Amino acid sequence: MRAHSETRMAQPSGRSLLISLLGVFALDSFAGGQRNRTLIFTKDSTIRNCSCSADIRDCDYSLANLLCSCRTVLPSAMEGASYNGHLTIWFTDTSALGLLLNFTLVQDLKLSLCSPNTLPTEYLAVCGLRRLRISTEAKHPAPEQSLLLHNGGDSDSREQPPWLPEGWHTCMYISFLDMALFNRESSLKSYSTANVASIPNDFPQFSFFKTFPVPSNQSYVVTFIY
Repeated sequence: MRAHSETRMAQPSGRSLLISLLGVFALDSFAGGQRNRTLIFTKDSTIRNCSCSADIRDCDYSLANLLCSCRTVLPSAMEGASYNGHLTIWFTDTSALGLLLNFTLVQDLKLSLCSPNTLPTEYLAVCGLRRLRISTEAKHPAPEQSLLLHNGGDSDSREQPPWLPEGWHTCMYISFLDMALFNRESSLKSYSTANVASIPNDFPQFSFFKTFPVPSNQSYVVTFIY
């Protein structure tokens, strides 16, 4: 009788089994819904591309190398890159940032200045930008700022834009970032101009568009962020 009683106690009830199964399904759903974030930074003349499961404290290189999956990449590997998810870039000067970001397709971008240096008034062009966050903790402590440009409610975020023959992205939304905004403590601002038919003609001050091919058979929404 005692052995029979122990056997009965070892069998889980139907309710307990259901709760256990629901717990497993919930855990799998939570894990599947998580998306890694891309972190890119330059350190000691090298470029590190990291995949992180959570945000890392700004400019903490040691913590990023410890908690994220990082690899060293060549500058040529950054050309023509595109990012559908979150992208964070830690940078110290505009030349390094331009190498990583200029004419890149990215929707959700965070830029963290990891240097107290004053940045010049230079413009970087970003395609498809919907949200921008900036951090200037290394220069002057201030809360992180965020700016929503386009909600993208009428477009598919997974849709990839067509490629230009030279390998550069083309897109309907082009944002120009004034790097001098990192020198100011004022809030992020932006203004947009729609139905721009020819960027080189309408904005001749941006001479780099003469270097990179821009199709003339479509109109653009051009946004200036300052």
